Amino acid sequence: MIGTRALEPVAARADQVWKVYGEDEARVVALRGVSADFVRGRFTAIMGPSGSGKSTLMHCLAGLDTVTRGTVRIGDTEVSGLGDRALTRLRRDRVGFVFQQFNLLPTLSAAENIRLPLDIAGRKPDPAWWDTVIDTVGLRDRLGHRPAQLSGGQQQRVACARALMGRPDVIFADEPTGNLDSHAGAGVLSFLRQSVREQGQTIVMVTHDPVAASYTDRVVFLADGEVSGELYDPTPEKVLAVMQRAPQVLAG
Repeated sequence: MIGTRALEPVAARADQVWKVYGEDEARVVALRGVSADFVRGRFTAIMGPSGSGKSTLMHCLAGLDTVTRGTVRIGDTEVSGLGDRALTRLRRDRVGFVFQQFNLLPTLSAAENIRLPLDIAGRKPDPAWWDTVIDTVGLRDRLGHRPAQLSGGQQQRVACARALMGRPDVIFADEPTGNLDSHAGAGVLSFLRQSVREQGQTIVMVTHDPVAASYTDRVVFLADGEVSGELYDPTPEKVLAVMQRAPQVLAG
């Protein structure tokens, strides 16, 4: 089991996960028996070329897609066995999401976008936690602005704050800096790193960028739907060295 270390609590787990799309000649095997643990309070990157299964794995872990075979767990809850209603509650209450396309509602202010998942759940933000997240994201003077009045980096930090506000068990981030320039991307990655270090948040991030991966505690590499290796305490140089030893790991 990739990522298992004794006595470390697991926030998310894939156990012999297969994901197959289509049938017969249109059959595509996206994941081939993937097993990996994602430890609580750690920042993990999933890397691999286009078609390696990295986004599929994240979507299965987050309950956004079903598995063909195997099991997925968030904490002690088996996601792969949940019905639609329970799955909706789990995604709402225990999982946070950050996507490449920000996914902010244009008619709402930054503050309203951040509160939105809690509003939908009928919950109010804890005032102390609200202040902590808002100060960490560094946009207190932009809370009344709508997304169109914010830069791309500011919009993504609003999306990160929204994901954090519900104190989820785990945040899944899919190429969160893909639409940002290097400066704005570094700001978002620093914010995610800080939320792990200071707040104990668990983050699983799909990325193709060795620099982005260097902000994490660990990288899990996929190739052809299978785990091809892992790397702890990554630096851009260490990630690039893995790529050079196994170019198929990040061919795209």
